[in-house]
Amino acid sequence: MNAIKKDENVIWHQHQVTKQTRSELKKQKPVVLWFTGLSGAGKSTVAGALESQLASLGYHTYLLDGDNVRHGLCSDLGFSAQDRRENIRRIGELAKLMADAGLIVLSAFISPHRAERQMVRDLLPEGEFVEVFVNAPLEVCEKRDPKGLYKKARAGEIPNFTGIDSEYEAPKNPEIDLPAGDKSLDELVDQCLTVLREKSIIA
Repeated sequence: MNAIKKDENVIWHQHQVTKQTRSELKKQKPVVLWFTGLSGAGKSTVAGALESQLASLGYHTYLLDGDNVRHGLCSDLGFSAQDRRENIRRIGELAKLMADAGLIVLSAFISPHRAERQMVRDLLPEGEFVEVFVNAPLEVCEKRDPKGLYKKARAGEIPNFTGIDSEYEAPKNPEIDLPAGDKSLDELVDQCLTVLREKSIIA
């Protein structure tokens, strides 16, 4: 996909209220928690449960979900390789703005390619992008098949379906690697909270 050319007359405007000010008002460190994994791995489920825990602890959060953004922000995009990349680019830019607002952003997308996830990481300061690999084997995801997508993909009704006829590139060194096929939801959330505390993202 060709890079979007920026008009040289478009200049970023620095506002008086800064990212640091907004973070201090919320008494938290902004971060983007990027949940990646196969369809059915449990990305939205884990992210949602973690967000509930963070909210109960008094943190300001927002959860970006793959299906939800396609109702509005990305409703004009299809599922070609180019459109999928543009989908991730838009979400990355949105997550960056939300982090600039001082939020803890939880982003749940298959995002199958390492280059696209790196593209989002590069938008953010060092340490502000936390890759969370919801690591469930294909056979587990296909057995769950909560939306019936694998069944349709196997029947040829959904072309280029990740894990079936389109490649998923697993993270090589994610900050959090969740064995989603082996542990309970509570255990996976506890693992996330432990790492976030170790990284001093939460108290």
